[in-house]
Amino acid sequence: MDNPYTAYENIWGKTKAQLKESLPDHAFNTWFEPVNAIAYADSELVLEVPNQFFFEWLKSHYQPLLEAIIKKETQSDVTIKYTVSTSPEKKTNLWPEEQQEKHAKPSIKSQLNKKYTFANYIEGKNNQFAKAAGMTLGENPGNSQFNPLVVYGGVGLGKTHLLHAIGNKIKAENPEANIVLAASETFTRDFISSIRKNKTVEFAKTYRRADVLLIDDIQFFQGKEQTQEQFFHTFNELYQSGKQIVLTADRYPGELEGLMDRLLSRFESGLSVDIQPPPFETRVAILLEKSEENSLELPYNLVEFIATHIKTSVRDLESIIIRLLAYSSLSNKEIDQHLVKKVVQERLGKKLVSELTIEDIVKRVSEVTKIGEKEIVGASRKKEIAEARHMSVYLVREILKTPLITIGLHFGGRDHSTVLHACRAMDKKIKADDRTGKTINMLKQQLLVSTT
Repeated sequence: MDNPYTAYENIWGKTKAQLKESLPDHAFNTWFEPVNAIAYADSELVLEVPNQFFFEWLKSHYQPLLEAIIKKETQSDVTIKYTVSTSPEKKTNLWPEEQQEKHAKPSIKSQLNKKYTFANYIEGKNNQFAKAAGMTLGENPGNSQFNPLVVYGGVGLGKTHLLHAIGNKIKAENPEANIVLAASETFTRDFISSIRKNKTVEFAKTYRRADVLLIDDIQFFQGKEQTQEQFFHTFNELYQSGKQIVLTADRYPGELEGLMDRLLSRFESGLSVDIQPPPFETRVAILLEKSEENSLELPYNLVEFIATHIKTSVRDLESIIIRLLAYSSLSNKEIDQHLVKKVVQERLGKKLVSELTIEDIVKRVSEVTKIGEKEIVGASRKKEIAEARHMSVYLVREILKTPLITIGLHFGGRDHSTVLHACRAMDKKIKADDRTGKTINMLKQQLLVSTT
């Protein structure tokens, strides 16, 4: 009988070989190359997929094919279960409960995601300080004032990426370093398991032997008093031994409820840095990076369209790229503005996605003022041309909320301060000159009606 730690690898390896033969290359590479089998027990095969969209797509499009191939390979009815990868360390904790106890190993192997590095961590004003703190810590773990380092922010903003990047940098500098990385839920499950099996001493040693302890999502310690007590002693021992501790949370440590005061005081004793939603320019950079990683060539105007509408999460930006690849690979269609708009609308639900562009606004101003479009975006300083340009810039800022830098690039490479000056000048003129005010209002109404 196959060893349970290798049976799933054999089954999935043979299944992938069959899938590769029966599917087009683009479909196999998109949907099955990133999928890993992580457990096989009691006729259940657990597959780890990169995100929720993968899970939904495989279930709805490939489930019968998967079941047929696996049944043929195993000569038995195998149930396929899926788990979405959030932290690589969860691979060791996805066995059915009885199997976990039977096959449990005495120590944790830190599974740093090699793809998460500082080199591919897109820096912007939203995360600049957090990245700088992480890099400094990575070069000198345990010997700076950044202990503990707490990185906090909303879902999907890159906290886990930064956590792994710190671990990878430390490991590159010191390959012998014992880096223990775990989600807070993993720590809790391991602790509960150690109580049930009377192995709390072994559990404590596993975590307290760490040279670097990386814990993701500490907010999930809330309300778990025994787990908090255990983590408090682990924290103290590591801290007093000069070991580095890095934690992530969804909010500032002092705002976390349901945690012991003495634990919160430990969390707040080091450095806490936040990560905010990425600004427009950073969103564009992220999309370009993710497109390149997936060998996807997106025209800049489509990248800008996505970045204009998807604003809150790095994870959401990544999911848009995955969805575009999915639709393109399954329909064999080019990725164009129509497809991008469709995918963005699906993500935003009922929120209106405007098709209005900077070009549309310039064209309409040109028609009203009788000034050529090229002149409006050009360098001429003639009074009537400059006024048309100021109108266009003002309307772009008011209607599209486009960043000043992007507006400046479109209007002859002007810097953001020039664009800001144009907006302020037009705002004053609207208040002082009734004719200009009426013209701007008319243009606004016409442009907004054209998008509905």
